[in-house]
Amino acid sequence: MTSNDCIIIAGAGPVGLSAAACLTAHGIPVTVLEAEPALPENLRASTFHPPTLDMLAPFGASDHLLAQGLKAPSFQFRDRRRGLLAGFDFSLLADATDHPFRVQCEQFRLNLFLADWLAGYGGAELRFGARVCGVEQSDDKVTVTLAGAGGREQVTGRWLIGAEGADSAVRKALGVAFDGFTWDERFLVVSTDYPFEQAIPDLSCVNYYADPEEWFFLLKVPGLWRVMFPTRAEESEAEIFDPGRIERRLQRVHATGVGYDTAHVTLYRVHQRVAARYRVGRVFLAGDAAHINNPLGGMGMNGGIHDAFNLAERLAGVWHGRAGDESLALYEAQRRQIALDYVNTHTIRNKRNLEARTPEDQQAFRDFLAATLADPQRTYDYLLRVSMIASLREAAAIGA
Repeated sequence: MTSNDCIIIAGAGPVGLSAAACLTAHGIPVTVLEAEPALPENLRASTFHPPTLDMLAPFGASDHLLAQGLKAPSFQFRDRRRGLLAGFDFSLLADATDHPFRVQCEQFRLNLFLADWLAGYGGAELRFGARVCGVEQSDDKVTVTLAGAGGREQVTGRWLIGAEGADSAVRKALGVAFDGFTWDERFLVVSTDYPFEQAIPDLSCVNYYADPEEWFFLLKVPGLWRVMFPTRAEESEAEIFDPGRIERRLQRVHATGVGYDTAHVTLYRVHQRVAARYRVGRVFLAGDAAHINNPLGGMGMNGGIHDAFNLAERLAGVWHGRAGDESLALYEAQRRQIALDYVNTHTIRNKRNLEARTPEDQQAFRDFLAATLADPQRTYDYLLRVSMIASLREAAAIGA
């Protein structure tokens, strides 16, 4: 058994590494356990919201993301037939954030940066190939059992943060229910280097296309456009991945007359779930281990990073004797409520607006956009919500 007076974090993704950086900056020793042999460099979440950039800025991470990614000062709602329906400009939030824009950058670039930051700062241990297979706790410590190439071993610490994704071994070890549902359709993401910005006038980096037959999401990252489509429940994987069918979907986005070159094609199931509890004794859940939602709005990873900073700041206060256990109780009260009332609600509404099928529902969405743009205060309040600044303010008010 390895015994450490530390905080253990399961998962070296953006949530776990953000928590590790925050705790390390507070002078708290951290052990990060990652099941994979190295940090993955796959295409997953790629949108960083303004308050997330504010949180990451003290570590130099926001400047790094800006240098590696694309600044997205606005986003648009569009229609296949009508074109632009509404555009929203984050610069209106300049009084509410130091970063009145989104940054489009793959999450693995943040992970690599934070891992390097932790190595340079010192005080954190990052272990790869360390898969959690058991959790036990007492009044004053948590013991994590690991399965690795060398067999099983145990690591102990004062607290444990489970931040290792939707299939969280920590959550399962605690027996915490993951309530919610799975959408019938799967989401297909196709990456292409086709220059949509040259073919579609006034296109932004982030575009939501409403369509009753097949809505889609068009998002730019460095060097590529990512196009996300819903698939039909009856489509088999062979049909979905058929090159001809992928080509037809892309041609419906923009007819080129020639074939598209595709760099990546990914298919995944989409869930809306929130853990029944975020805390069991000395163990906490954060990020996808605690809540998952559809990606429309980019709130999943960002909400997880907000979890990480909320929890890490509270743990630091207790560690250094500035706060008591009541501060830790507020983590679940604040962050779980936001996942239920804000992130889940907003992402579900986003999807239903884009796929609205009846003329009445389609018109209601267009009326909402027009009314929002016509009123400066409604525009400002809407931007506070979609940027997640409002959710952080609402969370802070819980228990205040």
